[in-house]
Amino acid sequence: MKAIEIATPGGPEQLRLTTRPMPQPGDGEVLIRVAAAGVNRPDVVQRQGHYPPPPGASDLPGLEVAGTVTGLGPNVEGIAVGDEVTALLSGGGYAEYATAAAPLCLPIPTGLSMVEGAALPETYFTVWSNLFERGGCKAGDNVLIHGGTSGIGTTAIQLAAAFGARVFATAGTHAKAQFCESLGAVRGIDYRTEDFVEVVKNATDGRGADVILDMVAGTYVQRNIEAAAVDGRIVVIAVLGGARAEIVMSKLMVKRLTLTGSTLRPRSIAQKAVVAEGVRQNVWPLLAARRVRPIIHATFPLAEAAEAHRLMESSNHIGKIMLTV
Repeated sequence: MKAIEIATPGGPEQLRLTTRPMPQPGDGEVLIRVAAAGVNRPDVVQRQGHYPPPPGASDLPGLEVAGTVTGLGPNVEGIAVGDEVTALLSGGGYAEYATAAAPLCLPIPTGLSMVEGAALPETYFTVWSNLFERGGCKAGDNVLIHGGTSGIGTTAIQLAAAFGARVFATAGTHAKAQFCESLGAVRGIDYRTEDFVEVVKNATDGRGADVILDMVAGTYVQRNIEAAAVDGRIVVIAVLGGARAEIVMSKLMVKRLTLTGSTLRPRSIAQKAVVAEGVRQNVWPLLAARRVRPIIHATFPLAEAAEAHRLMESSNHIGKIMLTV
């Protein structure tokens, strides 16, 4: 099969089209003929040499795909050859074929294309796990989403609004802040010209945000503490602004805040399966009803994966970047 491999850690030019043996599904796995694969920030970090795949995972990048099941390993239930599925992977998505754990395969929601289906697992699993399960997002909450026009951000804004939260979102330009509002945010915040702490405080009569989803970390951690409401929950899912933070613990104590975070890729299949079931029950009906939707910025052929990575690193996109196979 054709696949994209990382020749050596470095820039986008290190993504190379190659030929690999077709993977074989193991116990509890299915083989998928890939129609489309999502490009995500962890793929970029892996390509740079800073995010190695977990033990046993493919060395090929790619954490989500959609396609047709063409083979079954032992002990697979509930999935048949010929089914069209979207799947969360630990790696291997940038290829014509990929294996996936059966519990992490979900039917493509009614009315969505293969490309749209492939745009779902990494972002929707991440948002459900962190914003709702860890952050306890619920109707009536004031919610602050950082990186509002990223794949994660566009998903989080729509889901939080669909569940009745009042959403604020930061973005890098005025136009992007306006786009956040078109997705359901009550206020998009241009972080280059506005102070998100001040905006959120003013808009909530001094209360602050009940839940904050943060992919920046670094200096944002203390600012999130300032922006948070009493009994607020701050969930960190990436460290684009730096892995270290200095915080004033007394502020966290006085406000009775929860500062938490998680990663998805290293979790066990069983742990991810719990997330998958939560997504299937709570989010898939919203997608089928078109109350939320994946935002696709651009698609590239598999052979042009390097160009897809260049676009992601430019931050000139809104929503998801996809590869078609």
